[in-house]
Amino acid sequence: MTFPVTFIFSCIQSKKPKRSLENKTMSEAQEIQRAKSDHRYFGILYERYFEQMYRFIYKRVSGNEEVAGDLVQQLFMKAMANIQKYEDRGLPFSAWLYRIAQNEVNMFFRSQKKNYTVEITDRQLIGILEEATEEAVSQEDLDTLIRMINELEAEQADILELRFFQEMSFKEIADIYNISEANAKMRVYRLLEKIKMNWKKS
Repeated sequence: MTFPVTFIFSCIQSKKPKRSLENKTMSEAQEIQRAKSDHRYFGILYERYFEQMYRFIYKRVSGNEEVAGDLVQQLFMKAMANIQKYEDRGLPFSAWLYRIAQNEVNMFFRSQKKNYTVEITDRQLIGILEEATEEAVSQEDLDTLIRMINELEAEQADILELRFFQEMSFKEIADIYNISEANAKMRVYRLLEKIKMNWKKS
């Protein structure tokens, strides 16, 4: 018999270990180790990261609350089922969750045969332009950059979003894509160079 994910997580919450003095002084690495042998401890990680992961997915599905809710639950179900495979590589636990979230969003859009949109601010766009062109930025420049981003391949737009909109480190991006940190830097700089070249042509 299969239970809805909301039911399963309500069970985790109800059986979650109480925040004793021991739990309050426990590091996240210790919580993860406990969660590997006792899923009740996963409820602590779920509470800590649910909102962060929900916001990440919510933006990627254009503010569709129902889809975001479904995907974030699938994300945590997979995280809990695969917690034994998690390895501490010196990155936040959230980097591992972001990788799963990224896969869930990509699978959703492939199944729907749709593209996702990215919610960005002028400040974030200016950050890309300043790094790529080193020039003063006008509103017309921002409109041009949006057009350029829309013309990028999905994975290229992904990397730009993670670096400049989600403000992730190269190390975190590398972990999400399972590549080296040097490779992550190279991909970002190549994209900036591509924008710079297209900028000169525009």
